Amino acid sequence: MQVSSLNEVKIYSLSCGKSLPEWLSDRKKRALQKKDVDVRRRIELIQDFEMPTVCTTIKVSKDGQYILATVVTFEILSDDYSKIVFLHNDRYIEFHSQSGFYYKTRIPKFGRDFSYHYPSCDLYFVGASSEVYRLNLEQGRYLNPLQTDAAENNVCDINSVHGLFATGTIEGRVECWDPRTRNRVGLLDCALNSVTADSEINSLPTISALKFNGALTMAVGTTTGQVLLYDLRSDKPLLVKDHQYGLPIKSIHFQDSLDLILSADSRIVKMWNKNSGKIFTSLEPEHDLNDVCLYPNSGMLLTANETPKMGIYYIPVLGPAPRWCSFLDNLTEELEENPESTVYDDYKFVTKKDLENLGLTHLIGSPFLRAYMHGFFMDIRLYHKVKLMVNPFAYEEYRKDKIRQKIEETRAQRVQLKKLPKVNKQLALKLIEEEEEKQKSTWKKKVKSLPNILTDDRFKVMFENPDFQVDEESEEFRLLNPLVSKISEKRKKKLRLLEQQELREKKEEEEPEGKPSDAESSESSDDEKAWVEEVRKQRRLLQQEEKVKRQERLKEDQQTVLKPQFYEIKAGEEFRSFKDSATKQKLMNKTLEDRLKIEAKNGTLSVSDTTVGSKQLTFTLKRSEQQKKQQEAEKLHRQERKRLRRSAGHLKSRHKRGRSFH
Repeated sequence: MQVSSLNEVKIYSLSCGKSLPEWLSDRKKRALQKKDVDVRRRIELIQDFEMPTVCTTIKVSKDGQYILATVVTFEILSDDYSKIVFLHNDRYIEFHSQSGFYYKTRIPKFGRDFSYHYPSCDLYFVGASSEVYRLNLEQGRYLNPLQTDAAENNVCDINSVHGLFATGTIEGRVECWDPRTRNRVGLLDCALNSVTADSEINSLPTISALKFNGALTMAVGTTTGQVLLYDLRSDKPLLVKDHQYGLPIKSIHFQDSLDLILSADSRIVKMWNKNSGKIFTSLEPEHDLNDVCLYPNSGMLLTANETPKMGIYYIPVLGPAPRWCSFLDNLTEELEENPESTVYDDYKFVTKKDLENLGLTHLIGSPFLRAYMHGFFMDIRLYHKVKLMVNPFAYEEYRKDKIRQKIEETRAQRVQLKKLPKVNKQLALKLIEEEEEKQKSTWKKKVKSLPNILTDDRFKVMFENPDFQVDEESEEFRLLNPLVSKISEKRKKKLRLLEQQELREKKEEEEPEGKPSDAESSESSDDEKAWVEEVRKQRRLLQQEEKVKRQERLKEDQQTVLKPQFYEIKAGEEFRSFKDSATKQKLMNKTLEDRLKIEAKNGTLSVSDTTVGSKQLTFTLKRSEQQKKQQEAEKLHRQERKRLRRSAGHLKSRHKRGRSFH
């Protein structure tokens, strides 16, 4: 019995621990339970829950009463175990009822997966063929297959809401078909979308897992270890999660109550939020996985491993224990006595970049590395050994750093001088002076002083990172700098004195007595005029620099050889000139009032007053040359018909003699 925890989510392993042989007597079993703690803590939840050989598929019936594990793929057609269909690796399909074997048939090519369409009673088989075979259970015969564009198909699934059939191909695509019309209605290129900036893929990603959830959500797993979450209304994935092991995704399940997705490869089961993509928790079993099954409406997880023994895990956060083992909820407190955390203190977290620097990228996927978040955990002893081999002088660097730290600690015990940062020294000196002035004012007026930027951790990077250095050559600084030129001169003098003191301290390793002189230059009454002259001077310099830049751009334009460009005129239109587009562009740049005046002058706009006192604008649309010609031809045609038309007034009706017809 083991209890592990990740992100404060406890996972209870109910299938690990020592097992007792059947031939032991009850007295010996009781004696072993008293001596061995592991035997005493062992809970045999399901007796003999192991198979004669390794199983590849595990499922639970809909009523939650039966667990089935087989070597081949199978599908439960009923709520219990009374109707089951098995797909063998020799192309045979077996139908079993509650009493046992019922019927056996064969498909043309080797099958890999199949799904059952309940409305039509059709079984859809995919495998080593481009065709999807359909077997109707009501008629008892094969129907015309669906012809896909793929060479082979690996997995398939049917949406339980609207019946959409989807199949995953070896080319990394997902084809969606409508069973009613037997036509393909969609195609997703998952191989292209699975490649992200952080992923390293050595082969073409093929589809290895496929699962629908609801009417619009679908999750796809690839053979390179990526899980893609799709909305059926878009061909782009909502999320792409990487298992970091490069192993094929074997199973995908949805947990609707917590909005979680469970994806498993042969090494790990990851549970992550389908909205944010954040890892909820993960599970690493002792043996490699073949399949994972989530027990319905509970927090129990079942696994088919590379050993005959099945795996049983209980996660209380996912849901309650099943009804047949409800006592697990009462035992959780006892099982938490000796938890074992999956976040190891004896492990070092490394990223892919760290592995490249250490030359350990070939260990990805091996037991030496455990995938976690955006990197891996590796043994701290192995990490130190490899780092020492890669950098043999690491110990000397470490020793020098320790000596430097000791020297800094001893210096901190002395009387401290004003130490300026390496970045933005003038700004730091200005802030120090302002702080001193504020302290003087607070002593007089007793006003609460505001916090200083130098002591605030939020602005610490501004005085450490060279990217935040104030650019004194920029236009904004040069225009604003003359306004504080006198103050900056004083500050530069102070800065030079402080730097000289620091150099003296480094040379003599002793603190000089006294403080630097704060002699200030006398301020004249002509400071304001000097500032104005300085601003004008800076403006003239900027104008000269801009003029030089314009001349350089003009020379570059003259040196460049323009190539002729050709434009194609649409059918039915005539080329007039480029002036029309230029005048149209100028017109669009004008205000609405100016445009209305121009339109009124051209006669295309008329303004009139209405009875209620408002204005009415009437626009006359401009006609193209073709429309004008057509209108002129119609006018001439009407005039010609008017000339040729003869009057019919001389024709009069005559009354016929004889008896009227009633």
